[in-house]
Amino acid sequence: MTPLTRATAAAAGALVAALGLLTATPASAAPRSALPGDWLHLTVSQGETIAPGSPRALLLCDPPRGTARAAEACAQLTAAEGDIDRIPPKDVFCTMLYAPVTAHASGIWHGHRVEYTHTFSNGCVMSARTGSVFALDA
Repeated sequence: MTPLTRATAAAAGALVAALGLLTATPASAAPRSALPGDWLHLTVSQGETIAPGSPRALLLCDPPRGTARAAEACAQLTAAEGDIDRIPPKDVFCTMLYAPVTAHASGIWHGHRVEYTHTFSNGCVMSARTGSVFALDA
């Protein structure tokens, strides 16, 4: 190999290495979501599992939007520090009819990951226990 070819090959190698450093980023540096503030992906499914095609919504809380009762849901989540289980249950009477409903939420609340899945005996019980969070329709 001639000195000129050796220098060209070395320069090309250095260029490839530099480009690799510019384009390589650690996986943890990539943001999990481009959504601002507090948000939850919500799903409500008839039955004991989340079924494909179930009603879904994206609840955004800065400002509240995404569901018909977003402002109420965001206020309840704020009071419960993002923990759906800490939302105070409503004092209502629900039938004992078993018509299972599964609610699922995943997202970010005050920078912390939220994962929630619970099957309730019916929609009334779900609403009584989760407030307006899973009120996907008006």
